[in-house]
Amino acid sequence: MATHRAEEYYTDNAIRKMGIKALTEALGPVGMARFIRQFDQGEGDYTKDRAAWLDGITMDEIMRELAERRKEQP
Repeated sequence: MATHRAEEYYTDNAIRKMGIKALTEALGPVGMARFIRQFDQGEGDYTKDRAAWLDGITMDEIMRELAERRKEQP
């Protein structure tokens, strides 16, 4: 006869709420949010977007832009 753990009978929503509660108790609300944020997949295709952003930009242009931004910072 197979044995089943109680958590196998919880709904996904109940498991999610229990997990958030456990994380909040262990890490505090900010730590819980930081932990959860690590698993956000985002959206879009970063590789494709990055290629479009950098299309035609030379290393010299990037270096000039960095130098300009450093001058603007206090």
